[in-house]
Amino acid sequence: MSAGKSPAQLRLTQIKDILTFSKTATTIPFDPDSTKFPTRHELPQIAGAPPGAAWVWGEDDYLGRLNLLTPTRVKAAAAEVKTGEMVSLNLPLSVPEVPAFHREGFQHEIKTLAENIAYDDLYRLNTQSGTQWDGFRHFAHIASGAFYNNTHGEDIKGPNANHKCSIHHWSEHGIAGRGVLLDYRGYTYKKGIQYDPYDYYPISYEELYQCGKDQGIDIRPQAQGGDIKIGDLLFIRSGFVEAHNSKSPSERAKLATRPHVFGLDDGQRWAGVSQEEKVIDWIHDSYFATVAGDAPSFEAWPSHEAMCLHEYLLALFGIPIGEMLDLEKLARTCREKNRWTFFVSSVPANVPGGVSSHANAMAIF
Repeated sequence: MSAGKSPAQLRLTQIKDILTFSKTATTIPFDPDSTKFPTRHELPQIAGAPPGAAWVWGEDDYLGRLNLLTPTRVKAAAAEVKTGEMVSLNLPLSVPEVPAFHREGFQHEIKTLAENIAYDDLYRLNTQSGTQWDGFRHFAHIASGAFYNNTHGEDIKGPNANHKCSIHHWSEHGIAGRGVLLDYRGYTYKKGIQYDPYDYYPISYEELYQCGKDQGIDIRPQAQGGDIKIGDLLFIRSGFVEAHNSKSPSERAKLATRPHVFGLDDGQRWAGVSQEEKVIDWIHDSYFATVAGDAPSFEAWPSHEAMCLHEYLLALFGIPIGEMLDLEKLARTCREKNRWTFFVSSVPANVPGGVSSHANAMAIF
Protein backbone atom coordinates (compact mmCIF):
# COMPACT_ATOMS: atom_id res chain seq x y z
CA MET A 1 0.00 0.00 0.00
CA SER A 2 1.44 3.36 -0.99
CA ALA A 3 1.73 5.92 1.80
CA GLY A 4 -0.98 8.26 0.53
CA LYS A 5 0.80 9.28 -2.69
CA SER A 6 -0.35 9.27 -6.31
CA PRO A 7 1.63 7.35 -8.98
CA ALA A 8 3.08 10.66 -10.22
CA GLN A 9 4.17 11.62 -6.72
CA LEU A 10 5.73 8.21 -6.18
CA ARG A 11 7.66 8.53 -9.44
CA LEU A 12 8.89 12.00 -8.45
CA THR A 13 10.05 10.62 -5.10
CA GLN A 14 11.94 7.83 -6.87
CA ILE A 15 13.73 10.34 -9.08
CA LYS A 16 14.64 12.51 -6.08
CA ASP A 17 15.98 9.43 -4.27
CA ILE A 18 18.20 8.58 -7.22
CA LEU A 19 19.58 12.11 -7.40
CA THR A 20 20.18 12.40 -3.63
CA PHE A 21 21.21 8.80 -2.89
CA SER A 22 18.25 8.51 -0.54
CA LYS A 23 15.65 5.83 0.09
CA THR A 24 12.19 7.16 0.93
CA ALA A 25 9.61 4.98 2.69
CA THR A 26 6.65 5.16 0.32
CA THR A 27 4.99 1.74 0.53
CA ILE A 28 3.55 0.01 3.60
CA PRO A 29 5.11 -2.01 5.13
CA PHE A 30 7.95 0.49 5.28
CA ASP A 31 11.51 -0.69 4.71
CA PRO A 32 13.25 -0.07 8.07
CA ASP A 33 16.49 0.75 6.25
CA SER A 34 14.87 3.70 4.47
CA THR A 35 16.63 7.02 4.95
CA LYS A 36 13.52 9.23 4.71
CA PHE A 37 10.18 8.71 6.44
CA PRO A 38 6.94 10.72 6.46
CA THR A 39 6.31 13.33 9.12
CA ARG A 40 3.42 12.91 11.50
CA HIS A 41 1.24 15.12 9.32
CA GLU A 42 2.17 13.19 6.16
CA LEU A 43 1.06 9.81 7.55
CA PRO A 44 -1.61 8.00 5.52
CA GLN A 45 -4.83 6.97 7.23
CA ILE A 46 -4.59 3.23 7.79
CA ALA A 47 -7.78 1.20 7.40
CA GLY A 48 -9.12 0.00 10.75
CA ALA A 49 -6.68 2.12 12.74
CA PRO A 50 -7.38 5.20 14.88
CA PRO A 51 -6.59 8.57 13.27
CA GLY A 52 -2.90 9.37 13.47
CA ALA A 53 -1.77 5.75 13.83
CA ALA A 54 1.68 4.94 12.42
CA TRP A 55 1.10 1.20 12.04
CA VAL A 56 3.43 1.11 9.05
CA TRP A 57 5.61 -1.98 9.58
CA GLY A 58 3.14 -4.71 8.59
CA GLU A 59 -0.01 -6.35 9.92
CA ASP A 60 1.88 -8.78 12.16
CA ASP A 61 4.42 -6.29 13.51
CA TYR A 62 4.94 -6.04 17.27
CA LEU A 63 8.25 -4.17 17.27
CA GLY A 64 7.10 -0.70 16.23
CA ARG A 65 10.01 1.73 16.04
CA LEU A 66 12.41 -1.00 17.17
CA ASN A 67 12.30 -2.01 13.50
CA LEU A 68 14.61 0.96 12.93
CA LEU A 69 17.38 -0.81 14.84
CA THR A 70 18.63 -2.62 11.76
CA PRO A 71 22.07 -4.27 11.50
CA THR A 72 23.21 -1.27 9.44
CA ARG A 73 22.23 1.23 12.14
CA VAL A 74 23.49 -0.88 15.04
CA LYS A 75 26.84 -1.30 13.30
CA ALA A 76 27.05 2.47 12.73
CA ALA A 77 26.13 3.13 16.37
CA ALA A 78 28.95 0.85 17.52
CA ALA A 79 31.33 3.64 16.45
CA GLU A 80 30.18 5.45 19.62
CA VAL A 81 32.29 3.00 21.65
CA LYS A 82 35.59 4.86 21.93
CA THR A 83 36.97 4.44 25.46
CA GLY A 84 35.01 1.44 26.76
CA GLU A 85 33.49 2.82 30.00
CA MET A 86 30.25 1.07 30.92
CA VAL A 87 27.41 2.86 32.74
CA SER A 88 24.44 0.92 34.10
CA LEU A 89 21.10 2.66 33.60
CA ASN A 90 19.21 0.50 36.10
CA LEU A 91 18.10 1.32 39.61
CA PRO A 92 18.26 -1.59 42.07
CA LEU A 93 15.14 -3.77 41.71
CA SER A 94 14.18 -2.69 45.25
CA VAL A 95 14.12 1.03 44.30
CA PRO A 96 11.81 2.81 44.82
CA GLU A 97 11.04 0.95 48.04
CA VAL A 98 7.46 2.20 47.70
CA PRO A 99 6.63 2.44 43.97
CA ALA A 100 4.54 5.21 42.43
CA PHE A 101 0.92 4.77 41.35
CA HIS A 102 0.32 2.33 44.24
CA ARG A 103 2.13 -0.54 42.53
CA GLU A 104 3.49 -3.55 44.39
CA GLY A 105 7.03 -3.33 45.70
CA PHE A 106 9.81 -5.74 44.80
CA GLN A 107 10.11 -8.82 47.02
CA HIS A 108 13.29 -10.87 47.30
CA GLU A 109 13.71 -14.13 49.17
CA ILE A 110 16.82 -16.29 49.56
CA LYS A 111 15.96 -19.99 49.33
CA THR A 112 18.33 -22.40 51.05
CA LEU A 113 19.07 -25.54 49.07
CA ALA A 114 21.83 -26.80 51.35
CA GLU A 115 23.07 -24.74 54.30
CA ASN A 116 26.45 -23.12 53.55
CA ILE A 117 26.60 -24.91 50.21
CA ALA A 118 23.89 -23.81 47.77
CA TYR A 119 21.21 -21.11 47.53
CA ASP A 120 18.56 -19.85 45.09
CA ASP A 121 16.64 -16.57 44.71
CA LEU A 122 12.91 -16.00 44.57
CA TYR A 123 11.72 -12.70 43.03
CA ARG A 124 8.26 -11.15 42.98
CA LEU A 125 8.24 -8.11 40.71
CA ASN A 126 5.74 -5.71 39.18
CA THR A 127 7.56 -4.71 35.99
CA GLN A 128 6.21 -1.17 36.42
CA SER A 129 7.66 -0.69 39.90
CA GLY A 130 11.14 0.53 38.95
CA THR A 131 13.47 0.88 35.93
CA GLN A 132 11.25 -0.30 33.09
CA TRP A 133 10.27 -0.48 29.46
CA ASP A 134 6.56 0.11 28.94
CA GLY A 135 5.53 -2.54 26.43
CA PHE A 136 2.82 -2.07 23.82
CA ARG A 137 0.38 -4.06 25.98
CA HIS A 138 0.70 -1.49 28.76
CA PHE A 139 -1.49 1.35 27.46
CA ALA A 140 -4.15 1.59 24.74
CA HIS A 141 -5.53 4.40 22.63
CA ILE A 142 -8.41 4.99 25.01
CA ALA A 143 -11.04 6.26 22.55
CA SER A 144 -10.77 3.18 20.31
CA GLY A 145 -9.64 0.63 22.87
CA ALA A 146 -6.85 -0.40 20.49
CA PHE A 147 -3.34 -1.15 21.60
CA TYR A 148 -0.51 -0.96 19.05
CA ASN A 149 -1.23 -2.49 15.65
CA ASN A 150 -4.81 -3.52 16.35
CA THR A 151 -4.15 -5.48 19.52
CA HIS A 152 -7.01 -5.52 22.05
CA GLY A 153 -7.62 -6.47 25.65
CA GLU A 154 -8.91 -9.91 24.69
CA ASP A 155 -5.53 -10.60 23.06
CA ILE A 156 -3.77 -9.85 26.35
CA LYS A 157 -5.87 -11.62 28.97
CA GLY A 158 -8.68 -14.15 28.85
CA PRO A 159 -9.61 -17.33 26.96
CA ASN A 160 -8.46 -15.89 23.61
CA ALA A 161 -5.18 -14.46 24.88
CA ASN A 162 -2.29 -14.72 22.43
CA HIS A 163 1.15 -13.21 21.84
CA LYS A 164 0.19 -10.05 19.96
CA CYS A 165 2.41 -7.21 21.22
CA SER A 166 4.01 -9.50 23.81
CA ILE A 167 7.23 -8.17 25.32
CA HIS A 168 9.12 -11.27 24.21
CA HIS A 169 9.13 -9.93 20.64
CA TRP A 170 11.37 -7.08 21.85
CA SER A 171 13.63 -9.52 23.66
CA GLU A 172 14.07 -11.68 20.59
CA HIS A 173 14.88 -8.64 18.44
CA GLY A 174 17.03 -6.79 21.00
CA ILE A 175 17.52 -3.09 21.70
CA ALA A 176 20.87 -1.58 20.75
CA GLY A 177 21.85 1.68 19.07
CA ARG A 178 23.03 5.25 19.54
CA GLY A 179 21.80 6.89 22.71
CA VAL A 180 21.33 10.66 23.10
CA LEU A 181 21.01 12.27 26.55
CA LEU A 182 19.34 15.61 27.17
CA ASP A 183 20.33 16.53 30.73
CA TYR A 184 17.48 18.94 31.34
CA ARG A 185 18.01 18.92 35.12
CA GLY A 186 21.64 19.90 34.69
CA TYR A 187 20.60 22.65 32.27
CA THR A 188 18.10 24.10 34.76
CA TYR A 189 20.73 24.30 37.48
CA LYS A 190 22.96 26.20 35.08
CA LYS A 191 20.16 28.60 34.10
CA GLY A 192 18.63 29.03 37.57
CA ILE A 193 15.31 27.39 36.64
CA GLN A 194 13.56 25.91 39.67
CA TYR A 195 10.97 23.13 39.81
CA ASP A 196 10.13 20.06 41.88
CA PRO A 197 10.46 16.66 40.13
CA TYR A 198 7.80 15.40 42.56
CA ASP A 199 5.23 17.84 41.15
CA TYR A 200 3.60 18.48 37.78
CA TYR A 201 6.05 20.35 35.59
CA PRO A 202 5.87 20.13 31.77
CA ILE A 203 9.18 20.42 29.91
CA SER A 204 8.41 22.14 26.61
CA TYR A 205 9.96 21.54 23.22
CA GLU A 206 11.60 24.96 23.36
CA GLU A 207 13.21 24.12 26.71
CA LEU A 208 14.50 20.82 25.33
CA TYR A 209 15.80 22.61 22.26
CA GLN A 210 17.69 25.13 24.40
CA CYS A 211 18.99 22.33 26.61
CA GLY A 212 20.31 20.53 23.54
CA LYS A 213 21.83 23.76 22.22
CA ASP A 214 23.63 24.25 25.53
CA GLN A 215 25.08 20.75 25.14
CA GLY A 216 26.06 21.40 21.53
CA ILE A 217 23.24 19.29 20.06
CA ASP A 218 20.62 20.42 17.56
CA ILE A 219 17.69 18.23 18.63
CA ARG A 220 15.92 18.53 15.31
CA PRO A 221 15.98 15.40 13.11
CA GLN A 222 18.66 15.24 10.41
CA ALA A 223 15.91 15.59 7.79
CA GLN A 224 15.33 19.10 9.17
CA GLY A 225 19.02 19.97 9.51
CA GLY A 226 19.52 18.74 13.08
CA ASP A 227 21.70 16.14 14.78
CA ILE A 228 19.12 13.45 15.61
CA LYS A 229 19.59 10.30 13.53
CA ILE A 230 16.87 7.84 12.56
CA GLY A 231 16.80 5.08 15.19
CA ASP A 232 18.41 7.09 18.00
CA LEU A 233 17.45 6.17 21.58
CA LEU A 234 16.41 9.32 23.46
CA PHE A 235 17.05 9.83 27.19
CA ILE A 236 15.79 12.87 29.14
CA ARG A 237 16.97 13.53 32.69
CA SER A 238 14.35 15.46 34.64
CA GLY A 239 15.95 14.91 38.05
CA PHE A 240 13.57 12.45 39.69
CA VAL A 241 16.26 9.97 40.77
CA GLU A 242 18.38 12.78 42.23
CA ALA A 243 15.36 14.10 44.15
CA HIS A 244 14.40 10.60 45.28
CA ASN A 245 17.90 9.93 46.63
CA SER A 246 17.88 13.21 48.57
CA LYS A 247 14.76 12.32 50.59
CA SER A 248 14.32 10.13 53.64
CA PRO A 249 12.51 6.79 53.28
CA SER A 250 9.47 8.21 55.08
CA GLU A 251 9.35 11.24 52.76
CA ARG A 252 9.62 9.03 49.69
CA ALA A 253 6.88 6.71 50.94
CA LYS A 254 4.51 9.61 51.69
CA LEU A 255 4.96 11.08 48.21
CA ALA A 256 4.67 7.71 46.47
CA THR A 257 1.39 6.91 48.20
CA ARG A 258 -0.40 10.13 47.28
CA PRO A 259 -3.97 9.37 46.05
CA HIS A 260 -4.15 8.11 42.48
CA VAL A 261 -7.14 8.88 40.26
CA PHE A 262 -7.22 9.58 36.54
CA GLY A 263 -7.66 13.26 35.77
CA LEU A 264 -6.36 16.62 36.87
CA ASP A 265 -7.09 15.83 40.52
CA ASP A 266 -4.57 12.97 40.56
CA GLY A 267 -2.36 13.19 43.64
CA GLN A 268 0.40 11.39 41.74
CA ARG A 269 2.32 14.31 40.25
CA TRP A 270 5.60 14.19 38.37
CA ALA A 271 7.75 16.41 36.18
CA GLY A 272 8.17 15.19 32.60
CA VAL A 273 7.97 16.21 28.97
CA SER A 274 5.16 18.46 27.83
CA GLN A 275 2.30 17.03 25.78
CA GLU A 276 2.17 20.02 23.45
CA GLU A 277 1.88 19.42 19.71
CA LYS A 278 5.50 20.50 19.13
CA VAL A 279 6.73 17.71 21.38
CA ILE A 280 4.49 15.11 19.76
CA ASP A 281 5.61 16.19 16.27
CA TRP A 282 9.27 16.20 17.31
CA ILE A 283 9.20 12.73 18.84
CA HIS A 284 7.36 11.26 15.86
CA ASP A 285 9.33 13.03 13.13
CA SER A 286 12.73 12.29 14.71
CA TYR A 287 12.03 8.56 14.31
CA PHE A 288 13.51 7.70 17.68
CA ALA A 289 13.62 3.93 18.23
CA THR A 290 12.83 4.49 21.93
CA VAL A 291 12.30 7.35 24.37
CA ALA A 292 13.07 7.23 28.09
CA GLY A 293 13.24 9.34 31.23
CA ASP A 294 14.12 9.01 34.90
CA ALA A 295 10.69 9.73 36.41
CA PRO A 296 7.70 7.44 37.10
CA SER A 297 6.01 8.97 34.04
CA PHE A 298 7.81 10.02 30.86
CA GLU A 299 5.33 12.85 30.33
CA ALA A 300 4.41 15.44 32.94
CA TRP A 301 1.70 13.89 35.10
CA PRO A 302 -1.23 14.17 35.38
CA SER A 303 -2.05 14.77 31.75
CA HIS A 304 -3.67 18.12 31.04
CA GLU A 305 -4.67 17.12 27.50
CA ALA A 306 -7.51 15.07 26.01
CA MET A 307 -5.01 12.31 25.17
CA CYS A 308 -1.96 11.48 27.25
CA LEU A 309 1.41 10.98 25.60
CA HIS A 310 1.37 7.24 26.39
CA GLU A 311 -1.51 6.87 23.93
CA TYR A 312 0.43 8.55 21.15
CA LEU A 313 3.76 6.86 21.76
CA LEU A 314 2.76 3.30 22.63
CA ALA A 315 -0.56 2.74 20.88
CA LEU A 316 -0.37 5.04 17.83
CA PHE A 317 3.35 5.36 17.02
CA GLY A 318 4.74 2.12 18.44
CA ILE A 319 7.55 3.82 20.37
CA PRO A 320 8.77 2.01 23.53
CA ILE A 321 8.82 4.20 26.65
CA GLY A 322 11.46 3.81 29.34
CA GLU A 323 10.78 5.14 32.82
CA MET A 324 12.73 5.47 36.07
CA LEU A 325 16.08 4.83 34.42
CA ASP A 326 19.05 5.83 36.53
CA LEU A 327 20.58 8.65 34.49
CA GLU A 328 22.73 10.14 37.27
CA LYS A 329 26.05 8.53 36.44
CA LEU A 330 25.26 8.80 32.73
CA ALA A 331 24.82 12.57 33.05
CA ARG A 332 28.07 12.92 35.01
CA THR A 333 29.98 10.84 32.47
CA CYS A 334 28.56 12.78 29.53
CA ARG A 335 29.46 16.09 31.16
CA GLU A 336 32.99 14.95 32.04
CA LYS A 337 33.60 13.79 28.48
CA ASN A 338 31.61 16.62 26.88
CA ARG A 339 29.87 14.11 24.65
CA TRP A 340 26.18 13.37 24.83
CA THR A 341 25.94 10.36 22.54
CA PHE A 342 26.97 6.79 23.38
CA PHE A 343 26.17 3.18 22.56
CA VAL A 344 23.21 1.61 24.38
CA SER A 345 22.29 -2.03 24.86
CA SER A 346 19.14 -3.32 26.55
CA VAL A 347 17.69 -6.83 26.82
CA PRO A 348 14.02 -6.92 27.91
CA ALA A 349 12.81 -10.07 29.63
CA ASN A 350 11.90 -12.94 27.31
CA VAL A 351 8.40 -13.54 28.69
CA PRO A 352 5.89 -14.73 26.07
CA GLY A 353 2.65 -12.89 26.77
CA GLY A 354 4.40 -10.33 28.98
CA VAL A 355 3.30 -6.69 29.21
CA SER A 356 6.49 -4.83 30.17
CA SER A 357 9.99 -5.49 31.43
CA HIS A 358 12.81 -4.33 33.63
CA ALA A 359 15.13 -2.44 31.29
CA ASN A 360 18.46 -4.28 31.81
CA ALA A 361 20.08 -1.32 30.04
CA MET A 362 23.68 -0.17 29.75
CA ALA A 363 25.47 2.73 28.07
CA ILE A 364 28.99 2.24 26.69
CA PHE A 365 31.34 5.12 25.84
